[in-house]
Amino acid sequence: MLDKIPHPSASRVPGTEEAGPGFTVRFRVNGHPVSLEVTPTRRLLALLREDLGLTGTKRSCELGRCGSCMVLLNGRPVNACLTMAYQCEGAEIVTIEGIGADGLHPVQRAFLEEGGFQCGYCTPGMVVSVVALLAENPQPAPEEIEEALSGNLCRCTGYAAIIRAVNRAIEQGGGRHEN
Repeated sequence: MLDKIPHPSASRVPGTEEAGPGFTVRFRVNGHPVSLEVTPTRRLLALLREDLGLTGTKRSCELGRCGSCMVLLNGRPVNACLTMAYQCEGAEIVTIEGIGADGLHPVQRAFLEEGGFQCGYCTPGMVVSVVALLAENPQPAPEEIEEALSGNLCRCTGYAAIIRAVNRAIEQGGGRHEN
């Protein structure tokens, strides 16, 4: 997917340029090397969506409260809206597009099978959080699942189906990670 991404300046919305001197940040996204000129105030969320065209990472609260922008940064779930681009220097970032790069990840499949989505807006962040949890702990207790998802909000209140999906992913060995 990254090979189809336009040049960073071509994907920016006019009038949204940030002030300040730029610098180059180098990292990997979904296994692909990236090198971009960014400003000191550039956030990872804007970089992913606007510069790289990876729109699976959702923009919502932009305050770190909803989890719709969750990505993996060196294997750990982080809110992309709170992560500065300079913090990604040398990092490995995995977005929802990278989780299912070679077909549906078991967590994604479980979400589909159990109806763990309604409008789908929170689903990428939920899936990323669950993938991170199961990579660290393939057999989490119910309270560990709740804790792992505590930073993700579902405005459609699909939590029962989401928990069923997590349990199905656990049963089906969803702790593997692809990117």
